[in-house]
Amino acid sequence: MNLAKVRNLLIIRLSSLGDILLTTPLVRSIKKKYPEIKIDFILKKEYKEVLEFNPYISKVLEYPANRNEKKLFLNQFKENQHDFIIDLQNNFRSAEIRKILGHPFVKFNKKSIDKFLLVKFKINRLRNSSQIPIRYAETLDNLKLDDDGLDFFLPNKITPELNNNENIIGFAPGSKHFTKMWPKEYFIELGNQLKNEGFKIALFGGGNDIRTCHEISNNIPNCINQCGQNNLYKTAINMKQCSAIVCNDSGLMHVASALKIPLLALFGSTVKEFGFSPYKSKNIVYENNKLECRPCTHIGRDKCPKKHFKCMLELTPQIALEKLKLLLN
Repeated sequence: MNLAKVRNLLIIRLSSLGDILLTTPLVRSIKKKYPEIKIDFILKKEYKEVLEFNPYISKVLEYPANRNEKKLFLNQFKENQHDFIIDLQNNFRSAEIRKILGHPFVKFNKKSIDKFLLVKFKINRLRNSSQIPIRYAETLDNLKLDDDGLDFFLPNKITPELNNNENIIGFAPGSKHFTKMWPKEYFIELGNQLKNEGFKIALFGGGNDIRTCHEISNNIPNCINQCGQNNLYKTAINMKQCSAIVCNDSGLMHVASALKIPLLALFGSTVKEFGFSPYKSKNIVYENNKLECRPCTHIGRDKCPKKHFKCMLELTPQIALEKLKLLLN
């Protein structure tokens, strides 16, 4: 689809934090190539902060959680007269939105069969596949992304609580799934090694990460625990004060990437071929490429199906420290 004749564009990506951030190169590139286009974006309410201050978007529309509210919202929304829809979610919810609105559309190719073959049979047809922002752009004809990476715009009134003169390394030890989480004992060991070399550690995460961050904080002297603030802007502005971020394959990994913070990413049960590695930022991905069982999932699991969890346990704090020093230098 060529957007030359489109004036009112709707983009659908309901969740999650990282997936929405990965849409921002497409949004920016569309607006720069077709400045007359008005871009609206539908997402879930809890992710509104991700795009709230994005200057390339006209309206950020909150998709209601209640089913009755959804129907009312979409029926009212039909009045907006969009010319075209780009569906980057491509699931039953976004299909319902497309059906009710009735506008012409294109949808993201999720490569579900290729992901299934890689996870279940280790047949890798994704080896040469592009990263997700590029694949998002491939839904359109003749649109080339620029080289500026992800966007995350912060309000001017937010001021950091951390001091970037204190040589801080940020840890984001959380993830939605167990098999994507580096062991907290490893974060503790790495944190103490960094402390001995003159660094200070700051912890970042959401409500689900409070317990993990509390344990890590209690075992690293003078650790700054920023976890659980429930404010993405505060988290982001404090992350920007760090010399580097160490994190799992998670939403905060993409936040760090958007903020252009040097990044050491620890990949366990997932692999870069799925397209979700840090995009156009200074980063090193540390992963175990020697395991035949990897990947065991494309999103994450609650436990290791092989019961050995070697994908994470064999990523040692010592090697992580070496890679982090390489990143910093």
